[in-house]
Order: sequence, then structure tokens, then C-alpha cells
Amino acid sequence: MAAKHSSLTPFEIVRRIFFIMLGAILVAFALETFLINNSIIDGGITGISIMSSYLSHVPVGIFLFVLNLPFLLVGYKTIGKTFALSTLLGVATLSVTTSLLHSWKPFTEDTFLAAVFGGILLGVGTGIVIRAGGSLDGTEIVAILVNKKTPFSVGETVMFINFFILGSAGFVYSLDRALFSLIAYYIAFKAIDLTIEGFDESKSVWIISDNYREIGSTIVDRLGRGVTYLNGEGGYSGDDKKVIFVVINRLEEAKLKSIVTELDEHAFLAVGNIHDVKGGRFKKKDIH
Repeated sequence: MAAKHSSLTPFEIVRRIFFIMLGAILVAFALETFLINNSIIDGGITGISIMSSYLSHVPVGIFLFVLNLPFLLVGYKTIGKTFALSTLLGVATLSVTTSLLHSWKPFTEDTFLAAVFGGILLGVGTGIVIRAGGSLDGTEIVAILVNKKTPFSVGETVMFINFFILGSAGFVYSLDRALFSLIAYYIAFKAIDLTIEGFDESKSVWIISDNYREIGSTIVDRLGRGVTYLNGEGGYSGDDKKVIFVVINRLEEAKLKSIVTELDEHAFLAVGNIHDVKGGRFKKKDIH
């Protein structure tokens, strides 16, 4: 039997593309009209790209695309094709838009205002892309891989990496620019949190379906997440039901929903936020 493919409808695909591009354009706008011209950087590959552009005079869009490529290849192999392609679209849109906006004058030359409003736009744009199932920065892919092999969460790893990147701004620009970069990053972090309801939240998923075995095994195969089958009883019908319980991270939510819809479009699915997960195979899991 041939393997089944994603059951996303044309509307869902267009919707995902639209929001990924919208988020990337907002981030590019924040970078070119608030942050870069005021010597304020973001974390991750974006921050490295801004500093590399400043030192080499090569357009920042080129660095954004080239430096993210290796991480996209890793993400394609370890996280999934859909996530990698969504991220590629976001990074490409970000790179092109920053190039188109490069000649624009900054909206303000007040460094504090640039850090505040640039951080807000940056966080909202990044959050929109993440909610759509993509990413704009390769360091998050690294954080996901580290999370699978160590007890450190995605958020903790991203923070650790960005501590060094943002600190580097003090050497490339000046100490005060590094401090303003920290302000912008903190504001962006909070804006992401508000946009996607949790920067590093885990999610609990409950699925009720007659195809529970197929759905469960597919989740294990494609996401590498352990599933638990629980016994349930329908309150109205009194029929015995099997309930699938699984814990995922936010970047896997879109793919899991796609799997469930693909195998049983009438399945009951409930997703909730979890603020702390310990034990089991959640932190250390294998990808098949």
C-alpha cells in the first residue's frame, strides 16, 4: 500500500504560506526600519547576519539565507519535510524583503524607541511564523536537537546561544548597543510569548478515534513521540473507547494535527498547554 501524504487542503496550504510570508515581512520591516540602522541586533542567525553585514558591507539578506541553509538541511532530515519547507519559505521571504527595504530610512533615530518598537514587531512577526508551522532562525532547530539529547529545554538552549550572540554586539558596536539589543530581544521574547501563547510550551494532546492504533504508530514513526493508550467509555453511548495521549512541543503541533486529519478526519482531538514536563521519554526521544 502506498504511503499516505499530507491531507492539507489547498486553502490550508495557501493560509500557511500567507501567514509565514506575513510574519517574515513584519520581521524584515522591524530589522530594516528600526533595528539595523540603529545598530541593534536580534539573537540567533539574524543577529550573526546583522553583525556580519556590518563588518563586511555585504547585504544582510544574503547572510540570512546562506547561514540558515545548513540548519534547514538538518531540520529536513530530523524534524520533517513540512517544517523545513515552511522554514525555507520564511527565510527566503525574510532575505528578499530585507533587501527590498534596505534603502528605507529608519522610522526613528531614538535608540530606545527603536529597541521597543522593533522588538515588538520582531516578536509578533516571529510568533506568526511559528504559529503557521515554520521558523525564521536556524538556532531554534539546533535547540530542538539539543533538547532531544539533553535535559535542556528549547527555550533554555536558545537563551544560552543568544547570550553569546547578543554579548558580541558589545565588541562589534559598543556596550550600550549590546544593552539596547538585550532590551529589544527581551521585548521580542515577550511578544512571541503573547503571539503563540508560550515560547517553549509543551502541549498535551488527547485523541479519540477508532483508528487509534494507526494514528498512534504514525505519531511514533513521524514525530518520534511516545504515545499512551488509555481506556475510556463514551458518556452518551456507553461504548468502550481508546484514548491516545501524547505530549509534543509547539513546533510539532501542526504536523500532529495533519497526521490525525489524514488518518481520521472525524477524530476527536484536544490540545492543551503544559508548563512543565518531567520524566518519561519526552525529553529524550528517537526520530525514526
